[in-house]
Amino acid sequence: MHFDFLQELVALFMISIVVILACAKFKIPSIVALLLAGIICGPSALKLVSEAEAVNIMAEVGVALLLFTIGMELSLKELARIKRPLLIGGFGQMTFTILIITAIFSFVVTWQEAVAFGCLVTLSSTAIVLSLFQQKAQSDSPQGRMCLAILIFQDLIIVPMMLLFPFLSGKLELSLQEGLITLGKNSLVILGIILFGKFILPKLMFAVVKTRSRELMLMTTLGFCFMVALITASIGLSLSLGAFIAGLLLSESEYSISVMENVLPFKEVFTSIFFISVGMLLNLDYFFSHIFIVLLIAAIIIAIKVISLVPVVKMAGSSMRTSIISAFSMAQIGEFSFVLAGHALTLNLMNENGYQTFLAASIITMVLTPYFINNAPQFAKILLVRYLKKYENEQEDILPEKHNDFSDHIIIIGFGIGGKNLAKVAKESGIPYVISELNPDTVKRFKNSEPIYHGDASYPLVLEHLGVAKARVLAIMVTDPVGSRAIISNAKKLNPSLHIVVRTRFLSEIPSLKQLGANDVIPEEFETSIEAFAKVLNHYLIPLQQIQKYIHQIREEVYSGVRSVDMGNSLQSIKDSLPNLQFAALTVEEHSKLAGSRLGDGILRNIYKVNVAGIHRDGKDITELNSETEFFAHDIVYLFGTQEAIIHVQEIFAENKAELHADK
Repeated sequence: MHFDFLQELVALFMISIVVILACAKFKIPSIVALLLAGIICGPSALKLVSEAEAVNIMAEVGVALLLFTIGMELSLKELARIKRPLLIGGFGQMTFTILIITAIFSFVVTWQEAVAFGCLVTLSSTAIVLSLFQQKAQSDSPQGRMCLAILIFQDLIIVPMMLLFPFLSGKLELSLQEGLITLGKNSLVILGIILFGKFILPKLMFAVVKTRSRELMLMTTLGFCFMVALITASIGLSLSLGAFIAGLLLSESEYSISVMENVLPFKEVFTSIFFISVGMLLNLDYFFSHIFIVLLIAAIIIAIKVISLVPVVKMAGSSMRTSIISAFSMAQIGEFSFVLAGHALTLNLMNENGYQTFLAASIITMVLTPYFINNAPQFAKILLVRYLKKYENEQEDILPEKHNDFSDHIIIIGFGIGGKNLAKVAKESGIPYVISELNPDTVKRFKNSEPIYHGDASYPLVLEHLGVAKARVLAIMVTDPVGSRAIISNAKKLNPSLHIVVRTRFLSEIPSLKQLGANDVIPEEFETSIEAFAKVLNHYLIPLQQIQKYIHQIREEVYSGVRSVDMGNSLQSIKDSLPNLQFAALTVEEHSKLAGSRLGDGILRNIYKVNVAGIHRDGKDITELNSETEFFAHDIVYLFGTQEAIIHVQEIFAENKAELHADK
C-alpha cells in the first residue's frame, strides 16, 4: 500500500502546528500562520506536497463547510432581511470595482484584459472574512450582515463571469437563447433543491434523530451538504454556494443545533487546509524578484476595493461607520479569483507574469485582512473625525433582534415532568424561558407551542444558541450525572454569574456538582423521603407548623455539609454567614390583615421577625422604604428572615377567612 499523500498531509499538519505556535507567541492571527505554513510547504520552498490537486479539493471542501455553517446560522427569513444589501451592495460593489479597474488599466493593457482583471479584483474572500467574523463573534453585527450579503452576491455572480471570459477573449459568442436556457435550467435545479428541503428533508432528519445515532446524524448532514454542493457545481455554480443553500434549508429544522455541533470540527480542519493551499500558490522567487511591483499592485487593489465599497454600502442603507468597517473587511482578493485567474491565463486574457503578480499581490491582501478587520473600527473613527465630520454624529445601525435573541431568561434542560412544570410556572409568571430537549418526539410535539430546541446542552455551541450568556437561571431537569457536570462546567465558563439549579438522584453527588458551580442541587432520594415522612406525620394529625419545623431541621442537617463550597457571589456569602437566612416573595392578598397597614407599625419586624427588602407594585420595584410606606392588596413583598419566621409570616399575607365569612 502507498501512503504518499497521507505522509504529505501529516507533514503539512506538523509544520502548520509549529508555525501556528510560533506565530501565537507574537500574537499573529492563525489565518496568517496557515498562509505562511502553506508558503513553507509549497513548491517554491520545501516542496513537501506533490499532490497539490488533492490539497485543493480538500480546500474546496473547507470553504463549502464554512458556507454551510454560515447558512445554518441564518434562516430564509433572516436572509430576506438582507436582500437590500445583497442586491444594492453586491451589484454596486461589482459594477464600481470593474469600472474603476477598467478605467485605470486600459492605459496599460487592452480593455478586454482590464475588464477580466476587474472581475478578479471585485471578488473578496468568503472564507477569510466570515471565519474572522465568526471568531470575533461579529457575524450578527451590522458589518457582518453587510459583508455576508455582498459575499453571497459575489458567489452568485461567478457563473456569469465564467461565461464572460470566453466572450472577452473572442472565443465564444453568447446568444440570448443560450443564456435564457442556462438560466431556466439553473432556476429549476435550485427550485428542486428548495422543494426537497421543505417537504422531504424534515421527515428524513426526524427519522435520523430518532435513532439517537451520532454517526448517522453526521453522515446524513455531510451527505446532504455535499449532495447539494455537487448539484450546484454541476450546473456551473460554486460548491460553496450549494453548501450555503443546504445550510439555509437545514437552519429551518428544529434539529439545526445538533447538526451544527457535529459539523464544526470538520469545518475547522478543512478550512485550515484551504488557507494552507492558498499559501502554497505563492512563487517566492518571483515574489522577491518583483517585490515592488507586487506591493504596488496589492496597494492599488486594496485602495480600489475600499473606495468602491464605502459608497455602495452607504447606498445600501448602512451608516458611514459601518460602510468604512465593511470596506476594509473586504479589501482582499477572493479564493475563487484564483480559479478565474487560471481561466484567464488559459484564454490569453493574462500572461504568465501577470498571473504570478496577481497571485502574489492577492496573497498579500489576504495576509493583511486580519489586521484590517481588527483595526477597521479605529480606521473608521479616524476618517470620521478628520475627513467625514458630517457623519461623525450619525446614528449607529441597529439590527432587528433575531427570533432566538433571549435575555434574562430561564434555560430548561429536559422537558419531562419537572421541565414541563417549570415551563408552566414560568409562563404564568411572565418569565421568559427556552427549552433544550434530546427526544425528537418531544421536540416535534411541542415545537409549535413552546420555545423548544433539539440539542445536547453539554456542548458549548448549544448553550450559546440558547442564550446562556444573557440567561439568569439554568435549570437542569434531567438526572444524568455525566451530562449535568459537562453542562454546569461549560455554562459557568460562558456565564460565570449564571444561577444553576440541578436535579440529581443521590445526596452523594451534591458536593461535586456544587464544586463545579451549581448553586442549588436537589437530590431526588432526599426530597422524596421528605415528602414521604410529611405525608405520614400529616396522617397522624401532627400540626403543619410542627411538620415544617422537622423538615427545616432535617434540611439543615443534610445540606450543612455543602455550605462551605464557594459559590462565587455575595448572596451566597450572606447565606453562608447566616445559615438560617431565607429570602421570599409573598403577595398581599385582597382581605389580608397586612393590607392597609404601614411598615412603621412594626408588624413584620417586631411580631414576625422578618425584614422587608422591597415591594413590587404595578410593575415597578419600590426599594426606598420608610415608616410611612403602606402595604396594598396585590403587592409583592420581598422578605428575608429565618425559615421558621418566613413560614410563620405567611398567615398575615393570606386572606382573613373569618372576616370574609362575617362580611358575607
